[in-house]
Amino acid sequence: MNLSDYRREYTKEGLRREDLTDCPFEQFEKWFVQADQAGVTDASAMSLATVSAAGQPSLRTVLLKTFDLNGFVFFTNYNSQKSKEIKENQKVALLFPWTGLERQIEITGKAERISTAQSLAYFLSRPEKSQLGAWASHQSNPINSRVFLEQQFQSIKQKFKTREIPLPDFWGGYCIVPEKIEFWQGGAARIHDRFEYQRNSEGWEIVRLQP
Repeated sequence: MNLSDYRREYTKEGLRREDLTDCPFEQFEKWFVQADQAGVTDASAMSLATVSAAGQPSLRTVLLKTFDLNGFVFFTNYNSQKSKEIKENQKVALLFPWTGLERQIEITGKAERISTAQSLAYFLSRPEKSQLGAWASHQSNPINSRVFLEQQFQSIKQKFKTREIPLPDFWGGYCIVPEKIEFWQGGAARIHDRFEYQRNSEGWEIVRLQP
């Protein structure tokens, strides 16, 4: 299939320096609210790139659950492929591909485990089935059939039938502490607007990048 003519023009308004806040987290919140209000499907979905010790990159979609001045937090199984690669190499990248708004946000930084207390607080806020699912799945391990996975789920459900579901010791959150955050807005004739917040000793410096 030849996709060389599969294209469209970016026609939404551009992005100027005066449109940006001085704090990248405030700018992220501003764009996130706009994406949510515009009806972007799964606006909190972000691509997470990790790299193994052998230098092999891998990519998957996870959900942003909270963010503040420290960074961007998601939750996962600590025995998963992504977690093993983070243990080997803490440097990661995130991407929010809000293509319907002709926008994307790229974040590069370091992944750090959050505290057990923080993970527990979020775990207890999850629906019961999601709590059970965290226990039932040995994430990233091979399995012969879905039937076996469903049997594991039912077994875990029965195990915790009469008591509170505890936080698994193999499950919790990571905070992506950013070094750079780029806000990208599509532009006509492929002259896109790109602004990158770069962390320095005094805070954040904003740099315009060529498209």
